[in-house]
Amino acid sequence: MAATAIAGIINKSANAQSLDQNISQDGTTILFQGDSITDGNRTRNTDWNHVMGHGYAYTIASKLWYENPSKGLHFLNRGISGNRITDLAARWQTDTLDLKPNWLSILVGINDVEAFLKGNAECTPEQFETNYRTLLKQTVEKLPDTRFVLCEPFVLPVGRVKDKLEIYQNEVSKRQEIVKRLAQEFNAIHVPFQAAFNEALTKAPADYWIWDGIHPMPAGHELMARLWIEKVGGSLGIS
Repeated sequence: MAATAIAGIINKSANAQSLDQNISQDGTTILFQGDSITDGNRTRNTDWNHVMGHGYAYTIASKLWYENPSKGLHFLNRGISGNRITDLAARWQTDTLDLKPNWLSILVGINDVEAFLKGNAECTPEQFETNYRTLLKQTVEKLPDTRFVLCEPFVLPVGRVKDKLEIYQNEVSKRQEIVKRLAQEFNAIHVPFQAAFNEALTKAPADYWIWDGIHPMPAGHELMARLWIEKVGGSLGIS
């Protein structure tokens, strides 16, 4: 029984590795990187019923897969809850470069803000920009044909964010400007989530879109998915 269990684990690991390799070699691979908003409580195996999580990345993948079965699109999710830009750097080789995506979509920054506000002096906007630029440069060097989609972090006035709204907005806006600047520098598609959420407040209150000021409600994930597709779809050859 033990040998069988061990063999099953080995085969499961091998299948996961093989799946990633096959996807990266055939068709167009879109990789989502980031923190909990991207993670979406995804599984860490080859169970495609849950592998994309339950957030905006899942919504994008399900819609584009359904509508474009002949385009050879493949979607991967490597978001990890709690990650800051330094955490992405620590796993960049295995979770990004080794997957050889044709498109790389990144959403990161809110945990850097949270850490800075809690007193981590290393999580400055300058550090965020330096580390982010380094990851993009590494990717260009190793995967020169990979296109970038850089998504800005965002907040709305709910929960602890509402209690310290000006402080949060000040720090988040600094990182939003960095993301926009890097998008211009690396010829990336920029996805301005904050403006979209701000506009959504004319339709419903903040807690309709984001339940704690940081993590979206289902409607918020739908908003993100629609904006992402609006900004990226044309370049993917999807009308």
